[in-house]
Amino acid sequence: MKKIAIVVLNWNGATLLERFLPSVIENSTSDCQVYIADNGSTDSSITFLKNTFPEVIIISLQENYGFAGGYNKALKQVHEPLLCLLNSDVAPAKYWLTPIFQAFELDKSLAIAQPKILDELNKDSFEYAGAAGGYLDAFGYPFCRGRIFQSIELDQGQFNDKEEIFWATGACMFIRNEIFQSLEGFDEDYFAHQEEVDLCWRAKNKGHKISYIGNSEVYHLGGSTLSNMNPKKTFLNFRNSLFSLLKNLPLKKSIPLIIGRLVLDGVAGLRFILQGKPMHCLAIIHAHFSFYKLAKKIYKKNNISPKPIKYYLTTSIVWSHYMRGIKYFSQLVKN
Repeated sequence: MKKIAIVVLNWNGATLLERFLPSVIENSTSDCQVYIADNGSTDSSITFLKNTFPEVIIISLQENYGFAGGYNKALKQVHEPLLCLLNSDVAPAKYWLTPIFQAFELDKSLAIAQPKILDELNKDSFEYAGAAGGYLDAFGYPFCRGRIFQSIELDQGQFNDKEEIFWATGACMFIRNEIFQSLEGFDEDYFAHQEEVDLCWRAKNKGHKISYIGNSEVYHLGGSTLSNMNPKKTFLNFRNSLFSLLKNLPLKKSIPLIIGRLVLDGVAGLRFILQGKPMHCLAIIHAHFSFYKLAKKIYKKNNISPKPIKYYLTTSIVWSHYMRGIKYFSQLVKN
């Protein structure tokens, strides 16, 4: 058995596998085993893998279970002690695994980590999905070092560090296998988007440590499954973010935050209308009704910490960005 399992989730991504998988294999070490977890693809993915990369282990799932369900089912068949959940549109830099492996070896309290996420199409820029590590604001809105909403920073070495963060991106997440299993994996009610925020929040509630490792780099194409401005993604992001509040905070804290979020989400919907994007406004409305429908089921999964946790970096990222004009992480003031 190898030390690290690199598990790439695939659904009809033969062209992405052809483009990105060679760099994954080339830049991985002898301590790694690469898996492809196939979510019931109907394209040529399986044939391509068998003919081109016989060293890759294929885990075939019968249908598309989404990001959450696909990984949950596939990882039951993976037994390496350290997992790397890697998007099919990510190209790792050379020696990307060494700093990650060293961090987990030296710090036994480290449960989850992510590398620096740069843009495959603009390699001097951070990439939307994860950038230099994730945080939440006081209303549960996620943002990143290097990316606040659509404002994305250039990589000028400002995040060449190792820093404890709140959540690690699902585009390239390292997690100890025993931790993933003890948390019972991702919440499949999320289907896709923000399930990694929920997983990390639950890990935090259990006292686990999550870090960003800035001397490991990968390049992410992004938007290959759903564009970051796709109404379906808007629906999932707004609904699933509300799920996480209800699941991971005491009810006396989550209810006021959810009420505040509903108001802020309404403002976001109005902004979409003013931008000529009515389908995104409708997606937010649908997200709210879906949340109401599933709220009782989600609350039954409530998994709060017995001890207070410092969850937030700033009072409101929405206010900071849209009203104060803050675009850079360095401009934020920690609580």
